[in-house]
Amino acid sequence: MVVITLQRNKCIGCNYCVELAPGQFQMSKKDGKSVLLHATEKKGFYTIKSHDESIYDASNDAKKACPVNIIEVKQV
Repeated sequence: MVVITLQRNKCIGCNYCVELAPGQFQMSKKDGKSVLLHATEKKGFYTIKSHDESIYDASNDAKKACPVNIIEVKQV
């Protein structure tokens, strides 16, 4: 299982996550910040849990590219 967490309120809108993992992220037209697709929100943290292991590499690349370190990606 892959778990991805986004701390959206700290997003600066650089768009790297969308470029590297468009299946998991998109930019909001309202505020220009990243949106983690199909995520549930809890106290400002947006999380998805997926059994699709194929999303790990792209999501981890997005994590590494994020200049404000607000993306967490784990395999559990």
